[in-house]
Amino acid sequence: GFSYTTTPSISGTPTTVGEYHYSYAQDILVGVTGLNAPVVRVDGWSDWTVSPYWTDGTRTLRATIGHGLPFAYFQATGGNAQITTAGTPAVWLDGGATLGFTAGGSDYVAYAPTGATWTVSGSTITSTLAGRGYFSVALLPGSGSRVDLANRYGQYAHAHVTGTRLSYAYDPANNGLTTTYAFTTTAREGSAAGTVVSLYPHQWRYLSGGSPLPETYTSARGAMRTLAGVSSFQTAMTFRGVLPEVPAVADSAGADVNTLNTYLADVRGNPEGPSGGDTYWAGKGLGRAARIAEIADQVGNTAVRDSALTAIRNRLNNWLTASSGEAGQLFYYNANWGTLIGYPASYGSDQELNDHHFHYGYFIAAAATLAKFDPAWASSGQYGGMIDLLIRDANNYDRGDTRFPYLRDFDIYAGHDWASGHGSFGAGNNQESSSEGQNFANALIQWGQATGNTAVRDAGIFLYTTQAAAIQEYWFDSADQNFPAAFGHRALGMVWGDGGAYATWFSGEPEMIQGINLLPITGGHLYLGYNPSYVNTNYAELVRNNGGPPTVWQDVLWSFRALADGDAALASFRANPNYPVEEGESR
Repeated sequence: GFSYTTTPSISGTPTTVGEYHYSYAQDILVGVTGLNAPVVRVDGWSDWTVSPYWTDGTRTLRATIGHGLPFAYFQATGGNAQITTAGTPAVWLDGGATLGFTAGGSDYVAYAPTGATWTVSGSTITSTLAGRGYFSVALLPGSGSRVDLANRYGQYAHAHVTGTRLSYAYDPANNGLTTTYAFTTTAREGSAAGTVVSLYPHQWRYLSGGSPLPETYTSARGAMRTLAGVSSFQTAMTFRGVLPEVPAVADSAGADVNTLNTYLADVRGNPEGPSGGDTYWAGKGLGRAARIAEIADQVGNTAVRDSALTAIRNRLNNWLTASSGEAGQLFYYNANWGTLIGYPASYGSDQELNDHHFHYGYFIAAAATLAKFDPAWASSGQYGGMIDLLIRDANNYDRGDTRFPYLRDFDIYAGHDWASGHGSFGAGNNQESSSEGQNFANALIQWGQATGNTAVRDAGIFLYTTQAAAIQEYWFDSADQNFPAAFGHRALGMVWGDGGAYATWFSGEPEMIQGINLLPITGGHLYLGYNPSYVNTNYAELVRNNGGPPTVWQDVLWSFRALADGDAALASFRANPNYPVEEGESR
């Protein structure tokens, strides 16, 4: 089925919980005449394509679809190619093997092999394909000359995309990240080797070379720009750095350092805070202890630092060791799903494989802090091998490791993580806390740096830098170009496959809707301040929607505000010394 929805449905108001969705509304259905195959199987996949397959024993249909591809490619046996349209199609190009038509308000082009023709009868379009068994269908962007675009796309209609592959390279000399998105094509006829591909904003803003066509596609992520006749494209981004912790500057002496040491003394006996027993809440406790260890080390408070490191070591040693008969606080490898599941699980991390990058990122970050002070602990012969399994489970960086899929949680073409393991909602997949996704990416950088593993470090830099750009576009829309104008909000709590929501799974409070994409506050979250003007815009929306300054999660929100207006954030902190601490943070 094909759908091209250009007008979103919007609920809520600019000051309340609300959503927008470019919901699926079928324009055409592509198949094989007489095919009766209610079960769809997967016949192949690559980094951002999948090939669904149908058969009833007599007839078959194999399609290839993918992110950014205006084309879908088909192979058929046992019957004619058939396209069923929503209403009677309006044919505007009949070139024998090429048929351009409008259905459901969108412009499509069907490309059959040379020598074949298409027959239109009511709302059904068919072709014998001249007995050659392949064809393709393309969606046009709805602007420009339809005939000219149909002919230009047609040059590549039978160069079927049969593979896609990501590669990236980080250059420490200039902080440059070069990412290559490559396509493998198979010419069903002719000799064309390139393809047509559309880029999301986080790609075309950083495009290195290439001249996109002037026409754009509407998408839930904003305008997509198209390249024609390419076998690959590259983006060039700058990795702007992360820190183990924000350095002690203004609090290195005087009253502030005394206050800080009082806070540190308060948590010496319980660095992990109100941590829970499952992987997510135990992870948040580990993240809190890691921050305390790093901050205490900054100001020379070795007693608190060592207490936090001991807490981290004891907690990790327990979780990373499975004793005979042990049923909790351990990890289990499930070969059927190729995954490492922590028990007790939570939020569907076992049944649906949800949120593994959220949960495990905290474990890896804490391990990276411990590794700096205890390198032997982090060796592969001790606990380093287990940390590597946590990394590979959520986002395996090694294509040669068949225990886990490559970059499981990271959508290579969309440029960001997804949180739901099944991803089968009507609106597609979703992710709420982009900042916890960045916590995982930062953890890989910290771990790679602490252990000398440049492959892990560079994987983290790829994830971090790419997703930082995606967050600015799709959670924040900091350039104010991607969200529908009528939506009214300047931040999302959740990104959906077909839209976004000013909402969370757990709360309707503006502090939490906006704050869930800010926490945890670490030295690896300075990407939140890449655009200080937007920080002010985001905070102003929170105050407006909340009817005043935040009353919960103030520590997270003040820390975010400090990236644009440090004086105001510090004044709020000093005026409210007894604020309630977010569970994964400390004073």
